[in-house]
Amino acid sequence: MFIIDAHLDLSMNALEWNRDLTQPIAAINALEAGLTDKPDRGIGVVSLPELRKGNIGLVVATQIGRYVAPDNNLPGWHSPQQAWAQTQGQLAWYNAMEDAGEMVQINNLALLESHLQLWADGEDNLKKQVGYILSLEGADSFVDVSYLERAYNNGLRAVGPAHYGPGRYANGTDATGKMGANGLELLKEMERLNVILDATHLCDDAFWQALDNFNGHIWASHNNCRELVNHNRQYSDEMIKTLIDRGAVIGAALDAWMMVPGWVRGQSTPKGMSCNMEVMADHIDHICQLAGNTLHVGMGTDLDGAFGKEQCPYDLETIADLQNVPALLKKRGYTDDDIDNMMHGNWLRFLRSAWK
Repeated sequence: MFIIDAHLDLSMNALEWNRDLTQPIAAINALEAGLTDKPDRGIGVVSLPELRKGNIGLVVATQIGRYVAPDNNLPGWHSPQQAWAQTQGQLAWYNAMEDAGEMVQINNLALLESHLQLWADGEDNLKKQVGYILSLEGADSFVDVSYLERAYNNGLRAVGPAHYGPGRYANGTDATGKMGANGLELLKEMERLNVILDATHLCDDAFWQALDNFNGHIWASHNNCRELVNHNRQYSDEMIKTLIDRGAVIGAALDAWMMVPGWVRGQSTPKGMSCNMEVMADHIDHICQLAGNTLHVGMGTDLDGAFGKEQCPYDLETIADLQNVPALLKKRGYTDDDIDNMMHGNWLRFLRSAWK
């Protein structure tokens, strides 16, 4: 099964976690043995060889650089210029992966179709380039709105205006409040350039305002259901239904605290909370029931998004285990066409519409 994963923080792992993602995941984890600077040392699940092993031939890969004001305790940069420089270092890593023949940027319809043909030719996938669509998680690093076009010219095709907390263009998870004039200007420029709006992480106020002021293509790359995990990071049924009405696809995320209620960071364990891949299927089921079909959900795992095996389903050893998802869905009564939709087809239909 060909799989598309709509949210992976690859460059963050390469530069901030100092992981050589061209190596097997076992080698990466072995290098981190004994390190304690981050809670997920030695228990990562994502590398380029594992993506190939799992037939995950196309991903949405992020840049991220948060600005934090002096009174903001979140990790980040103290000026937009520093945040921009961070994202440009991340872009340089993606470019280096292209130069090494490890990855290839996909930023238009012709490149998408040729890449799909490459992965469908039956040859050895372990030698193929992993395709990536460049996305920015949180718009803080745009020094001003004019930087969006500069980023677009470097291949950026999706932007989530917010991440965690208050942002320069929109407020995100655990924050409240609407966008200001610069956020609305950003939406207008995104629409002009045909940049996809990633609604993930927008706080409720900004979510509704963004949808009222943006007429372009919208997805939620990695979002679960508030009905199952009652936290503002998830989206309510009303929000999910509105996304469905706008033609969005929602990526099912595999961060355990987003999957099961009552997770306590640093204390809960996946086995202790019965967090396995079946829980992912519960969130998928919920979105499909709201939609009345299987056309609005896909994979958006966020694996190794500042967490590892300590905070993802206990029956997932590496990202290659996404190949087990079709069997879980089939057991629940989904047809082969349904499963194709959810593993890759919905993202492809979305991209073909957005880029036609």
